[in-house]
Amino acid sequence: MSLIDKLTGRAKQAAGDITGDRSLRREGRREETKGEKKEELDRAEERVEDKAQQVGDLARKT
Repeated sequence: MSLIDKLTGRAKQAAGDITGDRSLRREGRREETKGEKKEELDRAEERVEDKAQQVGDLARKT
């Protein structure tokens, strides 16, 4: 899930900040970015489904 990826990413970033572990902070950033990209993909898929529905509706009307 994208929300879980984002939350765990932020938690890892915070843990990296607290402990001074730069690699943990980088890992957290990557994980948060992964969650954001998953959300973008979900939104794009929803737009495609909406367009497909619109095309189907138009095809039935003609």
